[in-house]
Amino acid sequence: MISSSVLVLNKSFLPVHVTSLKRAFILFYQGIAKAVDENYRTFSFDSWAGLSVIDGCNSIGLVNRIIRVPSVIILTNYDKLPRRYVKFSRANIFLRDKNKCQYCGKEFKKNDLNLDHVIPRMRGGVSSWENVVCSCIPCNRDKGGRTPEAAGMKLIRKPRKPGWSPYYHISLTNIMYKEWMPFLSIVDNAYWHVELDK
Repeated sequence: MISSSVLVLNKSFLPVHVTSLKRAFILFYQGIAKAVDENYRTFSFDSWAGLSVIDGCNSIGLVNRIIRVPSVIILTNYDKLPRRYVKFSRANIFLRDKNKCQYCGKEFKKNDLNLDHVIPRMRGGVSSWENVVCSCIPCNRDKGGRTPEAAGMKLIRKPRKPGWSPYYHISLTNIMYKEWMPFLSIVDNAYWHVELDK
């Protein structure tokens, strides 16, 4: 139990990171954080310690009592998010382009789309936010190794790096708790979220 993980939120209830239970209890005991229950109520250490331990609830033994283990804590004074960059990944490119081919404008399932280099790599194009777009297989085949102009095709929208909130990219452990789900927006998936080579 002591090796379990706890989700840490800022004052706005946005995820900041995941920490160990030991570190969470230190923050909690020192008054730097409060526990958050399933009804979004917050508790100081003393008020949390006064709650009865119920069946099916994780708990830990202290010197003079047994206390419930919080799955989520909220920092009392921290209202910022750590600065993070938007990961250049397949999932984020598909999210930016809303699963639409950037040549024909039709929306597709992820499996029916691929990534296209606007300026092909064989012509000096790089793998970057400004040069990679979603493309359906027929449009990608028609474009081939040419630029859109050379292929007589037009981009629907010029590709650019998105400016999303950093909490979409919180680094998660393999352990997920149901209590975390209301605070998280995206489930990590290696194929879609791995950073692409530039």
